[in-house]
Amino acid sequence: MAMKQFQAESKRLLDLMIHSIYTHQEIFLRELISNASDAIDKLYYRTLSDGDTGLSRDDFAISLIPNKEARTLTIEDNGCGMTEEELENNLGTIAKSGSLNFKKENEPKEDIEIIGQFGVGFYSAFMVADKVTVVSRAYGSDKAWKWESSGVEGYTMEPAERSGNGTTITLQLKANSEENNYDEYLDTYRIRELVRKYSDYIRYPIRMDVEKSRMIEGTDKDADGKYKTPEYETYTENEVLNSMVPLWRKNKNEIKEEEYNQFYKDKFHDFSDPLLVIHSSTEGTATYNALLFIPSQAPYNYYSRDYEKGLQLYSNGVMIMEKCADLLPDYFSFVRGLVDSQDLSLNISREMLQHDRQLKLIEGRLEKKIKSELESLLNHDREKYEQFYRNFGLQLKYGVYADYGMHKDLLQDLLLFYSSSEKKLVTFKEYISRMKEDQKYIYYACGESVDRIDLLPQTEALKEKGYEILYLTDDVDEFALRMMMKVDDKEFRSVSADDLGLETEEEKQEAAKQVEENKDLLAFLKDSLSGKVKAVILSQKLKSHPVCLSTEGAISMEMEKVLNAMPQPEGGEKVQAQRVLEINAKHPVFEKLAKLYADGDKDRVAKYAKLLYDQALLIEGMSIEDPLAFSNDICELMVQ
Repeated sequence: MAMKQFQAESKRLLDLMIHSIYTHQEIFLRELISNASDAIDKLYYRTLSDGDTGLSRDDFAISLIPNKEARTLTIEDNGCGMTEEELENNLGTIAKSGSLNFKKENEPKEDIEIIGQFGVGFYSAFMVADKVTVVSRAYGSDKAWKWESSGVEGYTMEPAERSGNGTTITLQLKANSEENNYDEYLDTYRIRELVRKYSDYIRYPIRMDVEKSRMIEGTDKDADGKYKTPEYETYTENEVLNSMVPLWRKNKNEIKEEEYNQFYKDKFHDFSDPLLVIHSSTEGTATYNALLFIPSQAPYNYYSRDYEKGLQLYSNGVMIMEKCADLLPDYFSFVRGLVDSQDLSLNISREMLQHDRQLKLIEGRLEKKIKSELESLLNHDREKYEQFYRNFGLQLKYGVYADYGMHKDLLQDLLLFYSSSEKKLVTFKEYISRMKEDQKYIYYACGESVDRIDLLPQTEALKEKGYEILYLTDDVDEFALRMMMKVDDKEFRSVSADDLGLETEEEKQEAAKQVEENKDLLAFLKDSLSGKVKAVILSQKLKSHPVCLSTEGAISMEMEKVLNAMPQPEGGEKVQAQRVLEINAKHPVFEKLAKLYADGDKDRVAKYAKLLYDQALLIEGMSIEDPLAFSNDICELMVQ
């Protein structure tokens, strides 16, 4: 029997594919099962086209036969089979796909799906096998043929015997090595695991004889009827390994909530039911089914580098990727689930995606769908949405801040912040709907907690006027709002900004007059603080408190804290906000300062300036430079 040579290009491709294209050896089984499914689909389609009613879908199956003694794994189907010419063309020339030709020559009916298109999946068998034997008999033929190869050196063809139509592929597994344990592909548990992972939704039953154990009836009691250790016998059961019908292809009206919940917990290894299920089917330029879940709790590692985003990607029910990160934007990385595409372009390994228009279309549509479902939840089940937001709202805010605010229009309606007046989380729309007629800005305040923010002296004037303030407690919050700049043409303004837009023209004139009268004192206070502040001013926002800090420029006090808490490069400089010390001109403390300055007691004025500055720092939740000096100054003041 003469050895036939692969073409030179085919030899190189085979060697490259075995060593480079596939990153996981285990997918060889997926590829061979997919080919078997294709062969059955072709025959089923052919019988429909020819009006041959002798075959029904129930007649078809794929069998897996592991043989530990011979170290062989056999994959068998009763599909269309191949003639001698087809074997030669499809297996003798690498990357020539019979499935692709079939697809081009026919317009399959709705329930026919051809998975393979590139003709190299079969050769993944050589990653785990030293020798591959294919025996095939075409439907309607009385002759079978055997194709056999041990790799790149070539292949043989000869007549063979097979009882019926279909194809039998037998893999002679490689010897185990330090790096690889090929025996695992003979283990029934491992085979079952791989089928459920990659081929659970192949539409034909995948069968395998599984050895099981059962108690021999009557052996659990002795002659006196007392219980004893029973005897067991082993038996073999032909088991169907796959579930065949994907949940996501069923009509939503036919699926119970319990089915969705159980599917989610089984597939994504969560103990809790999902908070929200999104089930959608889309046809047209991008045809796919999506079944998405939002967890009821954030995974323990969600906000860490260890967390890996991505959706499972299927092509006609066959899993291609465990986690396809390209289907989800980072700000929706909490979504788990799967996408099953009918017409996604894959490369020759069926394992890596071409980043083409089709994939981008799916990603864009999923993004809009997730956004609309979250909006619906926000509008119709506020309690459940707030539960979601407690877990994943931080990720939405990162999304607003990322990419220079590119996604702010998409995400801004999903954000919630605590309201000073409503005492609960509110949206921007809700805030704006309550804005007073004379209110210029959307006001916000930053701090470690709602309670701490509520005590900030900078909020007094706004509260007195009945203005609502949004309380920001996460590090990213102010960065996100600064990136957004405005909502519905309403600008954001921090309560610590130098101008809150509260003063009337008359009040501005009065303030200017006060500043002019006290300009020497204010200049002395600034000089006494030795460059720690850019200015000392008379505050228009303080009511009962004597002092507070505000800032000029792009960096606020809260942003300074956040940025300086981040890891710094060696020798890197700390970020410094341009601080402004604001003093309440109506407070007795200012009257005292003015009297001391007028009396020429500048030493005490300078000491009080430092005390007031340290007080303002403490109110902001910041450290003071010299706690001992601060304590001594207070003690000295107490004994005077």
